[in-house]
Amino acid sequence: MKLWGGRFTKPTNELVDEYTASISFDQKLAQYDIQGSLAHVEMLSKCGIIPAGDADTIKNGLKVVAKKIANGEAELSEENEDIHMNVEKLLIEEVGAVGGKLHTGRSRNDQVALDMRLYLRDTIVTMVDLLVKLQEALLGQAKMNLDTILPGYTHLQRAQPVLFAHHMMAYVSMFERDIERLQDSFKRVNRSPLGAGALAGTTFPIDRQYVAEQLHFDGVVENSLDAVSDRDFVVEFLSNASLIIMHLSRLSEELVQWSSAEFNFIELDDAFCTGSSMMPQKKNPDVAELVRGKTGRVFGHLIGMLTTLKGLPIAYNKDMQEDKEGMFDTADTLKGALALFAPMIQTMEVKKENMYQAVAKDFSNATDLADYLVNKEMPFREAHAVVGQTVLYAIEQGKFLLDLNIEEFKQFSSLIEEDIYQVLAPETVVNARDVVGGTAKNRVEEQIQSAENRWSENQQWVEEFAEKVNV
Repeated sequence: MKLWGGRFTKPTNELVDEYTASISFDQKLAQYDIQGSLAHVEMLSKCGIIPAGDADTIKNGLKVVAKKIANGEAELSEENEDIHMNVEKLLIEEVGAVGGKLHTGRSRNDQVALDMRLYLRDTIVTMVDLLVKLQEALLGQAKMNLDTILPGYTHLQRAQPVLFAHHMMAYVSMFERDIERLQDSFKRVNRSPLGAGALAGTTFPIDRQYVAEQLHFDGVVENSLDAVSDRDFVVEFLSNASLIIMHLSRLSEELVQWSSAEFNFIELDDAFCTGSSMMPQKKNPDVAELVRGKTGRVFGHLIGMLTTLKGLPIAYNKDMQEDKEGMFDTADTLKGALALFAPMIQTMEVKKENMYQAVAKDFSNATDLADYLVNKEMPFREAHAVVGQTVLYAIEQGKFLLDLNIEEFKQFSSLIEEDIYQVLAPETVVNARDVVGGTAKNRVEEQIQSAENRWSENQQWVEEFAEKVNV
Protein backbone atom coordinates (compact mmCIF):
# COMPACT_ATOMS: atom_id res chain seq x y z
CA MET A 1 0.00 0.00 0.00
CA LYS A 2 1.29 3.44 -0.95
CA LEU A 3 1.51 5.99 1.87
CA TRP A 4 -1.18 7.91 -0.02
CA GLY A 5 -3.19 4.81 -1.01
CA GLY A 6 -6.13 4.98 1.40
CA ARG A 7 -8.54 6.23 -1.26
CA PHE A 8 -7.57 3.57 -3.82
CA THR A 9 -9.02 0.05 -4.27
CA LYS A 10 -6.20 -1.45 -6.30
CA PRO A 11 -2.44 -0.93 -6.67
CA THR A 12 -1.09 1.20 -9.48
CA ASN A 13 -0.02 -0.57 -12.62
CA GLU A 14 3.67 -1.39 -12.37
CA LEU A 15 4.27 0.46 -15.63
CA VAL A 16 2.75 3.57 -14.02
CA ASP A 17 5.08 3.14 -11.07
CA GLU A 18 8.04 2.88 -13.41
CA TYR A 19 6.99 5.82 -15.59
CA THR A 20 6.04 8.28 -12.85
CA ALA A 21 8.74 7.48 -10.28
CA SER A 22 11.45 10.11 -9.84
CA ILE A 23 13.65 8.39 -7.25
CA SER A 24 16.24 7.54 -9.93
CA PHE A 25 17.21 11.21 -10.08
CA ASP A 26 15.63 13.09 -7.17
CA GLN A 27 17.63 11.02 -4.68
CA LYS A 28 20.19 13.80 -5.18
CA LEU A 29 17.87 15.81 -2.92
CA ALA A 30 18.14 13.36 0.00
CA GLN A 31 20.32 15.50 2.27
CA TYR A 32 18.18 18.56 1.58
CA ASP A 33 14.95 16.65 2.15
CA ILE A 34 16.17 15.51 5.56
CA GLN A 35 17.54 18.96 6.34
CA GLY A 36 14.10 20.45 5.68
CA SER A 37 12.34 17.68 7.62
CA LEU A 38 14.48 18.30 10.70
CA ALA A 39 13.50 21.96 10.69
CA HIS A 40 9.85 21.09 10.05
CA VAL A 41 9.57 18.62 12.93
CA GLU A 42 11.34 21.05 15.25
CA MET A 43 8.65 23.61 14.36
CA LEU A 44 5.83 21.09 14.89
CA SER A 45 7.14 20.50 18.41
CA LYS A 46 7.63 24.21 19.15
CA CYS A 47 4.06 24.96 18.08
CA GLY A 48 2.65 22.09 20.17
CA ILE A 49 1.36 20.26 17.12
CA ILE A 50 3.20 17.05 18.08
CA PRO A 51 4.68 16.10 21.47
CA ALA A 52 8.32 17.00 22.10
CA GLY A 53 9.17 13.34 22.75
CA ASP A 54 7.78 12.31 19.37
CA ALA A 55 9.73 15.11 17.73
CA ASP A 56 12.95 13.93 19.34
CA THR A 57 12.30 10.37 18.18
CA ILE A 58 11.66 11.57 14.63
CA LYS A 59 14.78 13.77 14.58
CA ASN A 60 16.97 10.94 15.80
CA GLY A 61 15.42 8.63 13.24
CA LEU A 62 15.99 11.13 10.44
CA LYS A 63 19.66 11.37 11.36
CA VAL A 64 19.98 7.59 11.19
CA VAL A 65 18.23 7.56 7.80
CA ALA A 66 20.56 10.31 6.57
CA LYS A 67 23.62 8.25 7.50
CA LYS A 68 22.22 5.13 5.87
CA ILE A 69 21.49 6.96 2.63
CA ALA A 70 24.91 8.63 2.64
CA ASN A 71 26.63 5.29 3.23
CA GLY A 72 24.58 3.50 0.58
CA GLU A 73 22.96 1.26 3.21
CA ALA A 74 19.38 2.37 2.56
CA GLU A 75 17.31 0.79 -0.18
CA LEU A 76 15.56 3.49 -2.19
CA SER A 77 12.56 1.99 -3.91
CA GLU A 78 10.87 2.97 -7.15
CA GLU A 79 7.64 1.76 -5.56
CA ASN A 80 7.88 4.68 -3.12
CA GLU A 81 8.06 7.05 -6.07
CA ASP A 82 10.31 9.88 -4.90
CA ILE A 83 12.88 10.86 -2.32
CA HIS A 84 10.25 12.32 0.03
CA MET A 85 8.22 9.10 0.28
CA ASN A 86 11.36 6.99 0.45
CA VAL A 87 12.71 9.00 3.39
CA GLU A 88 9.38 8.82 5.19
CA LYS A 89 9.10 5.06 4.62
CA LEU A 90 12.67 4.53 5.88
CA LEU A 91 11.90 6.71 8.90
CA ILE A 92 8.80 4.68 9.78
CA GLU A 93 10.83 1.49 9.46
CA GLU A 94 13.38 3.00 11.83
CA VAL A 95 11.14 4.52 14.55
CA GLY A 96 7.72 2.99 13.98
CA ALA A 97 4.34 4.61 13.41
CA VAL A 98 5.37 7.83 15.13
CA GLY A 99 7.39 8.57 11.98
CA GLY A 100 4.10 9.14 10.21
CA LYS A 101 3.66 12.36 12.19
CA LEU A 102 6.51 13.98 10.26
CA HIS A 103 4.25 14.86 7.35
CA THR A 104 1.80 16.80 9.52
CA GLY A 105 1.07 20.22 8.07
CA ARG A 106 2.94 19.82 4.81
CA SER A 107 2.58 18.36 1.30
CA ARG A 108 5.05 16.94 -1.13
CA ASN A 109 4.27 20.03 -3.20
CA ASP A 110 5.80 22.49 -0.75
CA GLN A 111 8.36 19.89 0.34
CA VAL A 112 9.88 19.46 -3.13
CA ALA A 113 9.93 23.22 -3.67
CA LEU A 114 11.86 23.54 -0.42
CA ASP A 115 14.33 20.80 -1.32
CA MET A 116 15.03 22.36 -4.71
CA ARG A 117 15.66 25.76 -3.17
CA LEU A 118 18.03 24.25 -0.63
CA TYR A 119 19.83 22.40 -3.41
CA LEU A 120 20.08 25.44 -5.67
CA ARG A 121 21.35 27.86 -3.07
CA ASP A 122 24.09 25.35 -2.21
CA THR A 123 24.85 25.00 -5.93
CA ILE A 124 24.96 28.78 -6.44
CA VAL A 125 27.51 29.26 -3.66
CA THR A 126 29.63 26.42 -5.08
CA MET A 127 29.49 27.90 -8.58
CA VAL A 128 30.43 31.39 -7.38
CA ASP A 129 33.38 29.83 -5.57
CA LEU A 130 34.46 28.01 -8.76
CA LEU A 131 34.09 31.18 -10.83
CA VAL A 132 36.21 33.08 -8.30
CA LYS A 133 38.91 30.42 -8.66
CA LEU A 134 38.75 30.72 -12.45
CA GLN A 135 39.07 34.49 -12.21
CA GLU A 136 42.10 33.99 -9.99
CA ALA A 137 43.75 31.84 -12.68
CA LEU A 138 42.97 34.40 -15.38
CA LEU A 139 44.29 37.23 -13.21
CA GLY A 140 47.47 35.25 -12.64
CA GLN A 141 48.03 34.90 -16.38
CA ALA A 142 47.26 38.60 -16.87
CA LYS A 143 49.81 39.69 -14.28
CA MET A 144 52.49 37.45 -15.82
CA ASN A 145 51.83 38.80 -19.30
CA LEU A 146 51.64 42.57 -18.92
CA ASP A 147 54.26 42.94 -21.65
CA THR A 148 53.02 40.16 -23.94
CA ILE A 149 51.54 41.45 -27.19
CA LEU A 150 49.37 39.41 -29.54
CA PRO A 151 47.15 40.21 -32.50
CA GLY A 152 43.62 41.25 -31.66
CA TYR A 153 40.97 40.00 -34.07
CA THR A 154 37.65 41.12 -35.47
CA HIS A 155 35.84 38.85 -37.94
CA LEU A 156 38.71 36.46 -37.11
CA GLN A 157 40.97 38.75 -39.13
CA ARG A 158 43.98 40.59 -37.69
CA ALA A 159 42.72 43.94 -36.39
CA GLN A 160 44.91 45.69 -33.79
CA PRO A 161 47.54 44.46 -31.37
CA VAL A 162 46.53 44.07 -27.73
CA LEU A 163 48.17 42.91 -24.54
CA PHE A 164 47.55 39.26 -23.73
CA ALA A 165 46.77 40.50 -20.23
CA HIS A 166 44.03 42.68 -21.71
CA HIS A 167 42.59 39.62 -23.46
CA MET A 168 42.55 37.64 -20.20
CA MET A 169 40.87 40.54 -18.40
CA ALA A 170 38.01 40.48 -20.91
CA TYR A 171 37.11 37.02 -19.60
CA VAL A 172 37.55 38.16 -16.01
CA SER A 173 34.90 40.79 -16.77
CA MET A 174 32.56 38.22 -18.34
CA PHE A 175 32.81 35.93 -15.34
CA GLU A 176 32.34 38.88 -13.00
CA ARG A 177 28.94 39.51 -14.57
CA ASP A 178 28.16 35.81 -14.16
CA ILE A 179 29.03 36.04 -10.47
CA GLU A 180 26.85 39.12 -10.05
CA ARG A 181 23.89 37.36 -11.67
CA LEU A 182 24.28 34.31 -9.44
CA GLN A 183 24.60 36.44 -6.32
CA ASP A 184 21.53 38.45 -7.28
CA SER A 185 19.51 35.30 -7.96
CA PHE A 186 20.43 33.90 -4.54
CA LYS A 187 18.00 36.28 -2.80
CA ARG A 188 15.12 34.94 -4.90
CA VAL A 189 16.10 31.33 -4.25
CA ASN A 190 16.55 31.95 -0.54
CA ARG A 191 12.84 32.09 0.38
CA SER A 192 11.07 29.21 2.12
CA PRO A 193 7.93 27.73 0.52
CA LEU A 194 7.35 25.27 3.36
CA GLY A 195 3.95 25.70 4.98
CA ALA A 196 2.16 26.34 1.71
CA GLY A 197 0.84 22.77 1.84
CA ALA A 198 -0.57 21.35 -1.37
CA LEU A 199 -1.63 24.82 -2.54
CA ALA A 200 -3.70 26.63 0.11
CA GLY A 201 -1.74 26.43 3.35
CA THR A 202 -2.69 24.24 6.32
CA THR A 203 -5.18 24.22 9.19
CA PHE A 204 -2.40 23.53 11.72
CA PRO A 205 -1.00 26.53 13.64
CA ILE A 206 2.45 26.27 12.08
CA ASP A 207 5.19 28.90 12.26
CA ARG A 208 6.55 29.27 8.74
CA GLN A 209 8.97 32.02 9.71
CA TYR A 210 10.54 29.83 12.40
CA VAL A 211 11.28 27.11 9.83
CA ALA A 212 12.73 29.72 7.49
CA GLU A 213 15.02 30.98 10.24
CA GLN A 214 16.13 27.45 11.14
CA LEU A 215 17.13 26.89 7.52
CA HIS A 216 18.77 30.33 7.17
CA PHE A 217 16.28 31.58 4.61
CA ASP A 218 15.76 35.32 4.30
CA GLY A 219 12.00 34.87 4.63
CA VAL A 220 9.05 32.94 3.25
CA VAL A 221 7.24 32.88 -0.08
CA GLU A 222 4.16 34.89 0.84
CA ASN A 223 1.50 33.34 -1.41
CA SER A 224 0.82 29.63 -0.97
CA LEU A 225 -0.21 29.11 -4.60
CA ASP A 226 2.93 30.81 -5.80
CA ALA A 227 5.06 28.91 -3.29
CA VAL A 228 4.24 25.49 -4.79
CA SER A 229 3.98 26.48 -8.46
CA ASP A 230 6.92 28.86 -8.78
CA ARG A 231 9.88 27.54 -10.75
CA ASP A 232 11.14 30.95 -11.82
CA PHE A 233 14.20 30.35 -9.65
CA VAL A 234 15.01 27.22 -11.68
CA VAL A 235 14.58 29.07 -14.99
CA GLU A 236 16.77 31.89 -13.70
CA PHE A 237 19.46 29.43 -12.65
CA LEU A 238 19.36 27.72 -16.05
CA SER A 239 19.53 31.10 -17.78
CA ASN A 240 22.51 32.18 -15.69
CA ALA A 241 24.15 28.81 -16.30
CA SER A 242 23.62 29.21 -20.06
CA LEU A 243 25.48 32.52 -20.00
CA ILE A 244 28.32 31.03 -17.96
CA ILE A 245 28.83 28.08 -20.27
CA MET A 246 28.52 30.37 -23.31
CA HIS A 247 31.44 32.38 -21.90
CA LEU A 248 33.36 29.18 -21.22
CA SER A 249 32.64 28.05 -24.77
CA ARG A 250 34.02 31.27 -26.24
CA LEU A 251 37.18 30.90 -24.17
CA SER A 252 37.36 27.23 -25.20
CA GLU A 253 37.24 28.20 -28.86
CA GLU A 254 40.18 30.57 -28.41
CA LEU A 255 42.19 27.95 -26.53
CA VAL A 256 41.54 25.46 -29.35
CA GLN A 257 42.64 27.97 -31.98
CA TRP A 258 45.63 29.31 -30.07
CA SER A 259 46.99 25.80 -29.37
CA SER A 260 46.88 24.78 -33.05
CA ALA A 261 50.06 24.72 -35.15
CA GLU A 262 48.62 27.50 -37.28
CA PHE A 263 48.49 29.91 -34.32
CA ASN A 264 50.96 28.29 -31.88
CA PHE A 265 50.27 31.00 -29.28
CA ILE A 266 49.84 28.71 -26.27
CA GLU A 267 50.41 25.16 -25.15
CA LEU A 268 47.99 23.50 -22.78
CA ASP A 269 49.45 21.30 -20.08
CA ASP A 270 49.54 17.58 -20.91
CA ALA A 271 47.29 16.91 -17.92
CA PHE A 272 44.42 18.66 -19.73
CA CYS A 273 44.87 17.15 -23.19
CA THR A 274 44.44 13.73 -24.77
CA GLY A 275 46.04 11.84 -27.63
CA SER A 276 44.91 9.95 -30.70
CA SER A 277 44.48 6.19 -30.83
CA MET A 278 45.92 6.22 -34.36
CA MET A 279 48.15 9.28 -34.75
CA PRO A 280 50.93 9.27 -32.14
CA GLN A 281 51.92 12.90 -32.70
CA LYS A 282 48.52 14.32 -31.70
CA LYS A 283 47.87 16.42 -28.60
CA ASN A 284 44.19 17.33 -28.56
CA PRO A 285 42.57 20.10 -26.45
CA ASP A 286 39.70 17.77 -25.56
CA VAL A 287 38.64 19.51 -22.34
CA ALA A 288 38.09 22.80 -24.14
CA GLU A 289 36.35 21.04 -27.03
CA LEU A 290 34.03 19.09 -24.76
CA VAL A 291 33.06 22.18 -22.76
CA ARG A 292 32.28 23.86 -26.07
CA GLY A 293 30.20 20.82 -27.03
CA LYS A 294 28.28 20.65 -23.74
CA THR A 295 27.02 24.20 -24.22
CA GLY A 296 24.13 22.90 -26.31
CA ARG A 297 22.81 20.59 -23.62
CA VAL A 298 22.75 23.43 -21.07
CA PHE A 299 20.90 25.68 -23.53
CA GLY A 300 18.52 22.77 -24.15
CA HIS A 301 17.66 22.41 -20.47
CA LEU A 302 16.73 26.10 -20.34
CA ILE A 303 14.43 25.82 -23.35
CA GLY A 304 12.97 22.57 -21.99
CA MET A 305 12.12 24.14 -18.63
CA LEU A 306 10.50 27.17 -20.24
CA THR A 307 8.47 24.90 -22.52
CA THR A 308 7.32 22.74 -19.60
CA LEU A 309 6.09 25.74 -17.63
CA LYS A 310 4.55 27.83 -20.38
CA GLY A 311 1.10 26.19 -20.46
CA LEU A 312 0.65 25.10 -16.84
CA PRO A 313 -2.26 26.36 -14.74
CA ILE A 314 -1.25 27.64 -11.33
CA ALA A 315 -0.33 25.31 -8.44
CA TYR A 316 1.39 21.95 -8.77
CA ASN A 317 1.06 19.73 -11.84
CA LYS A 318 2.86 16.46 -12.50
CA ASP A 319 4.57 18.11 -15.49
CA MET A 320 6.73 19.88 -12.93
CA GLN A 321 8.52 16.63 -12.15
CA GLU A 322 10.46 17.57 -15.30
CA ASP A 323 12.06 20.48 -13.41
CA LYS A 324 14.84 18.45 -11.79
CA GLU A 325 16.85 16.39 -14.26
CA GLY A 326 17.81 19.39 -16.38
CA MET A 327 18.66 21.38 -13.27
CA PHE A 328 20.83 18.58 -11.87
CA ASP A 329 22.56 17.95 -15.19
CA THR A 330 23.23 21.65 -15.72
CA ALA A 331 24.70 22.03 -12.25
CA ASP A 332 26.91 18.95 -12.66
CA THR A 333 27.99 19.98 -16.16
CA LEU A 334 28.99 23.46 -15.09
CA LYS A 335 30.66 22.48 -11.85
CA GLY A 336 32.73 19.94 -13.74
CA ALA A 337 33.73 22.43 -16.42
CA LEU A 338 34.61 25.20 -13.98
CA ALA A 339 36.64 22.87 -11.78
CA LEU A 340 38.76 21.91 -14.81
CA PHE A 341 39.13 25.36 -16.32
CA ALA A 342 40.91 27.07 -13.44
CA PRO A 343 43.93 24.68 -13.34
CA MET A 344 43.95 24.43 -17.15
CA ILE A 345 44.33 28.22 -17.45
CA GLN A 346 46.79 28.37 -14.57
CA THR A 347 49.15 25.80 -16.14
CA MET A 348 48.82 27.10 -19.71
CA GLU A 349 52.13 28.06 -21.36
CA VAL A 350 51.97 31.41 -23.15
CA LYS A 351 54.31 31.56 -26.16
CA LYS A 352 55.16 35.24 -25.97
CA GLU A 353 57.68 35.32 -28.82
CA ASN A 354 55.30 33.61 -31.23
CA MET A 355 52.61 36.13 -30.40
CA TYR A 356 54.99 39.02 -30.92
CA GLN A 357 56.22 37.66 -34.23
CA ALA A 358 52.62 37.39 -35.40
CA VAL A 359 52.06 41.07 -34.59
CA ALA A 360 55.28 42.02 -36.38
CA LYS A 361 54.11 40.25 -39.55
CA ASP A 362 50.72 41.83 -40.13
CA PHE A 363 49.03 45.16 -40.82
CA SER A 364 47.41 45.57 -37.41
CA ASN A 365 49.28 48.87 -36.97
CA ALA A 366 47.57 50.44 -40.01
CA THR A 367 45.06 52.36 -37.91
CA ASP A 368 47.94 54.05 -36.11
CA LEU A 369 49.33 55.27 -39.44
CA ALA A 370 45.92 56.81 -40.15
CA ASP A 371 45.82 58.38 -36.66
CA TYR A 372 49.35 59.71 -37.26
CA LEU A 373 48.16 61.53 -40.38
CA VAL A 374 45.06 62.83 -38.60
CA ASN A 375 47.31 64.31 -35.92
CA LYS A 376 49.00 66.18 -38.75
CA GLU A 377 45.58 67.65 -39.64
CA MET A 378 44.68 65.34 -42.49
CA PRO A 379 40.91 64.53 -42.43
CA PHE A 380 40.32 60.99 -41.21
CA ARG A 381 38.54 59.81 -44.38
CA GLU A 382 41.45 61.04 -46.48
CA ALA A 383 43.91 59.42 -44.10
CA HIS A 384 41.94 56.18 -44.29
CA ALA A 385 42.24 56.15 -48.07
CA VAL A 386 45.97 56.99 -47.98
CA VAL A 387 46.69 54.16 -45.57
CA GLY A 388 44.60 51.73 -47.62
CA GLN A 389 46.71 52.57 -50.68
CA THR A 390 49.89 52.18 -48.61
CA VAL A 391 48.81 48.76 -47.35
CA LEU A 392 47.93 47.65 -50.88
CA TYR A 393 51.36 48.74 -52.10
CA ALA A 394 53.08 46.88 -49.25
CA ILE A 395 51.14 43.70 -50.02
CA GLU A 396 52.13 43.92 -53.67
CA GLN A 397 55.77 44.34 -52.63
CA GLY A 398 55.61 41.44 -50.17
CA LYS A 399 56.30 43.78 -47.26
CA PHE A 400 54.69 45.04 -44.06
CA LEU A 401 54.41 48.69 -43.02
CA LEU A 402 57.54 48.67 -40.89
CA ASP A 403 59.48 47.19 -43.84
CA LEU A 404 58.83 50.25 -46.03
CA ASN A 405 61.55 52.87 -46.25
CA ILE A 406 60.73 56.55 -45.80
CA GLU A 407 60.71 57.22 -49.56
CA GLU A 408 58.09 54.54 -50.03
CA PHE A 409 55.96 56.09 -47.29
CA LYS A 410 56.31 59.58 -48.74
CA GLN A 411 55.00 58.57 -52.14
CA PHE A 412 51.63 58.28 -50.41
CA SER A 413 51.91 61.32 -48.11
CA SER A 414 54.59 63.94 -47.62
CA LEU A 415 53.38 64.31 -44.01
CA ILE A 416 55.07 61.06 -43.02
CA GLU A 417 58.43 61.52 -41.27
CA GLU A 418 61.10 59.29 -39.73
CA ASP A 419 59.20 59.13 -36.43
CA ILE A 420 56.65 56.86 -38.12
CA TYR A 421 58.76 53.80 -37.29
CA GLN A 422 58.45 54.46 -33.59
CA VAL A 423 54.73 55.19 -33.95
CA LEU A 424 54.12 51.88 -35.72
CA ALA A 425 56.15 49.72 -33.30
CA PRO A 426 53.87 47.16 -31.58
CA GLU A 427 54.72 48.44 -28.10
CA THR A 428 53.83 52.01 -29.11
CA VAL A 429 50.63 50.91 -30.80
CA VAL A 430 49.47 49.06 -27.67
CA ASN A 431 50.37 51.81 -25.21
CA ALA A 432 48.81 54.50 -27.40
CA ARG A 433 45.39 53.11 -26.35
CA ASP A 434 45.67 55.00 -23.06
CA VAL A 435 41.99 55.36 -22.25
CA VAL A 436 39.90 53.78 -19.50
CA GLY A 437 39.43 50.15 -20.47
CA GLY A 438 42.07 50.35 -23.19
CA THR A 439 44.92 47.95 -23.84
CA ALA A 440 47.74 50.31 -22.73
CA LYS A 441 49.77 48.65 -19.99
CA ASN A 442 48.86 51.19 -17.29
CA ARG A 443 45.16 50.83 -18.15
CA VAL A 444 45.35 47.04 -17.96
CA GLU A 445 47.03 47.38 -14.57
CA GLU A 446 44.05 49.49 -13.50
CA GLN A 447 41.69 46.74 -14.67
CA ILE A 448 43.65 44.14 -12.72
CA GLN A 449 43.57 46.21 -9.53
CA SER A 450 39.85 46.80 -9.84
CA ALA A 451 39.19 43.13 -10.55
CA GLU A 452 41.31 42.03 -7.58
CA ASN A 453 39.25 44.27 -5.29
CA ARG A 454 36.03 42.68 -6.54
CA TRP A 455 37.65 39.25 -6.31
CA SER A 456 38.24 39.79 -2.58
CA GLU A 457 34.62 40.87 -2.11
CA ASN A 458 33.37 37.80 -3.97
CA GLN A 459 35.57 35.54 -1.88
CA GLN A 460 34.07 37.06 1.26
CA TRP A 461 30.58 36.50 -0.16
CA VAL A 462 31.33 32.81 -0.66
CA GLU A 463 32.58 32.46 2.91
CA GLU A 464 29.56 34.28 4.33
CA PHE A 465 26.90 32.41 2.36
CA ALA A 466 28.56 29.02 2.72
CA GLU A 467 27.48 29.23 6.35
CA LYS A 468 23.89 29.83 5.29
CA VAL A 469 23.68 26.80 3.03
CA ASN A 470 25.47 24.49 5.45
CA VAL A 471 22.75 24.54 8.11
